Amino acid sequence: MKQFVAVAFGLGLLCNALLFVPQVLALWRKKNSEGVSLLTFGGFSVLQGIGIVHGCYQHDRSLILGMAASLITCGTVTFLTLFYRLRRS
Repeated sequence: MKQFVAVAFGLGLLCNALLFVPQVLALWRKKNSEGVSLLTFGGFSVLQGIGIVHGCYQHDRSLILGMAASLITCGTVTFLTLFYRLRRS
């Protein structure tokens, strides 16, 4: 049972990372960050960074990899939002 929960947790973290991909694609295609909350995605990125650190302390590879994948995709949304807003200014 413990192994099943660990696998389900890892798959859940992977799905979490994939949920940011449509936003990345929308930003990339439109080249415009209108309607995207920088506070929300920036906050998610910070929390995912904290999750990675926590995973390191707990020696939890699933947590580290899942949070890193989420940080990459969510961080891309954050970066593109900043990039397009600064470019617009």
